[in-house]
Amino acid sequence: MRFDDVIVLCGPDLEPFQCASFEVQGDTIKHIQKTTPVSVCDGAKRVIIPGLYNSHTHMGDSFLPDGTTGMTLEEGFFRPNGYKYRQLKAAKRPAHLEAICDHLHYMASSGTVCHIDFREQGEYGVDLLREASDITGVDSIILGQFAELPFDDAELAASSKPLSESDLAELRHILQKANGFSESTMNDLTNPAWQQIRELTTELGKLRAIHCLENEGYRDVSLKHTGRGDLMRAIELLDPHLIIHLTVANAEEIELLAQHGKTGVLNPRANANLALPLPPINELLNAGINLLLGTDNGLLNSPNMFAELDYTYKLTKSQFGDPRKPDPAAILKMATSNVRPALGGDHYGYLETGLPASFVVLDFGAPHLKRSRHLLASILTRVTPAEVLETYRLGKRIA
Repeated sequence: MRFDDVIVLCGPDLEPFQCASFEVQGDTIKHIQKTTPVSVCDGAKRVIIPGLYNSHTHMGDSFLPDGTTGMTLEEGFFRPNGYKYRQLKAAKRPAHLEAICDHLHYMASSGTVCHIDFREQGEYGVDLLREASDITGVDSIILGQFAELPFDDAELAASSKPLSESDLAELRHILQKANGFSESTMNDLTNPAWQQIRELTTELGKLRAIHCLENEGYRDVSLKHTGRGDLMRAIELLDPHLIIHLTVANAEEIELLAQHGKTGVLNPRANANLALPLPPINELLNAGINLLLGTDNGLLNSPNMFAELDYTYKLTKSQFGDPRKPDPAAILKMATSNVRPALGGDHYGYLETGLPASFVVLDFGAPHLKRSRHLLASILTRVTPAEVLETYRLGKRIA
């Protein structure tokens, strides 16, 4: 497979080059024949970018679009009685699978090749999403959680009880099939339980992630029960690879993230939809924290990473209060090459000869794109799913 006379965003810094050809063999980029670096769109009608990563999804609730409209975070999403969890219990498998597949197909058609999913419903939930991933070709990195919370309110308040043998058995079964683990918040499990999860996931080489600081309550409840904020507990007890939300992170917490080299995953559209504070993206960037982007719950947002990039770029410019900041590449990296230090393995998020052939072909011959004076800015603010001509994962077309 070969594409001639195209612009390609090359390397981890996403540098645009006019290329005589972009050639794929099997699942690998065989050769990129670069000619000259470019920054504008003059002549070339196709632009090839890395396949996008959506680093925080909940595909399980994709059958409930806008179902939590008018609800608070607690009413819609908290375990065990939030709207989402009640509806998940009632969902029938065939219709549930169809809805997840529909949303994964949409993700592929809007340029996403891989997503990191925080999958409810225990082992059953992992199996359901894995089947949808196999059907659609979108790579699902699945982080499972317990089917039911192991502790009652009194046990959580004391935060001293470990996981039982049956809980540990369930965790092992989940991790045999999932890529990792993520309970909803640090306040859903006890301190000893988090230490057990860290030990077992380390033993099995699995990912760990957690939602932190989505609102002030996350920190306040953790302080009340344990004397430690939820972010501090997460770093000390769980040592997560990914920390999600950070909408109310203060200066001290941002410094803590930087000191420990943690990757944050931001979801500004979802935060806004829930009337929550927006993450301090400018401060996180200034602190040098590796950042990824996600669209969060399917019932809050469409899993459209171009919409997320557009919103994030403009929000960050407003936060900086400086039209020169941020560099558009810094935002696009949140959906592409910033995944490399967080995920490793075959996950690069950028295009070079010899790397996995996971890429998107964009139509820059479209009327609103063909005169672009800044390619990266136009990708962030003007590209929509309608301009996605083809999406490839490991050399195979998935949209």
